[in-house]
Amino acid sequence: MASVPFELAGKTVFVAGHRGMVGSALVRRLAQENVELLTLPRSEADLRDQAAVNKWFAARRPQVVFLAAAKVGGIVANNTLRAEFLYDNLAIAANVIHAAHVNGAEKLMFLGSSCIYPKLAPQPLREDSMLTGLLEPTNEPYAIAKIAGIKMVEAYRSQYGADFINVMPTNLYGRGDNYHPEYSHVVAALIRRFHEAKISGVKEVVVWGTGTPRREFLYVDDLADACIHLMKTYSADELVNIGTGEDITIAEFARVVAATVGFTGEISFDTSRPDGTARKLLDVSRLAKLGWQASTRLQDGIKLAYQAFLSETK
Repeated sequence: MASVPFELAGKTVFVAGHRGMVGSALVRRLAQENVELLTLPRSEADLRDQAAVNKWFAARRPQVVFLAAAKVGGIVANNTLRAEFLYDNLAIAANVIHAAHVNGAEKLMFLGSSCIYPKLAPQPLREDSMLTGLLEPTNEPYAIAKIAGIKMVEAYRSQYGADFINVMPTNLYGRGDNYHPEYSHVVAALIRRFHEAKISGVKEVVVWGTGTPRREFLYVDDLADACIHLMKTYSADELVNIGTGEDITIAEFARVVAATVGFTGEISFDTSRPDGTARKLLDVSRLAKLGWQASTRLQDGIKLAYQAFLSETK
């Protein structure tokens, strides 16, 4: 894959979803670039509203678009709010991608999710395994919406010659995460649970599932850096996985979080809760060939994430 230089400097750059964990990390990283940053508060226009999105794009005409907006959550949220996850994410993708094309955006990046890969796809997950098998049932609606966004980007490239690209982040953590007790992802959920146990003097923390699934975790500011790198250098049909290329069991990960938070009690596992996929590790060889690799060690990233939790939940 040849490197295709794209000049970001001097461009108007729209980060869709700037208040979310990924979007806010992109905003932080773009502060290092010479760009005019555009953001769109929900009070000004809801990205699910086609007319509002079209009107905003026509007025502002961003040259570069990072499509990081999405309705997201952990296993429980995905499995409970199935209609919302499907509708909201389909609408956001369709509205923003089409408006970017109609209003002459020079480049767009769509951020997918590793849940787009089949439940039983060979590990580590290669980019070409999408649509080769059945999805994990608990987050199928979210995955279907993300796959539709990916295919839309591919279609606009092939039909219109649009310089639109797809990237596929692994499990993320860091500043701006959602710490909801039921609807959060595993990292935020464990940070909250261990912290509350430490403060209240509880002797045992229960982790959902068996603890045996293996997961890969990427610090969100590393993701933002990878996205900027790819926006500047990559242009092709194929999607690009973004991850660390390393994974850890949920049990081991829980111990890392407990140690970081300072919880010294017991850790047990609620096996009645769903595990999700047994393993989810991305093949990041394509990303490595494009000249980028993650720089934040898991232990260091969890320390930063815990500091963020303490400041964000005061």
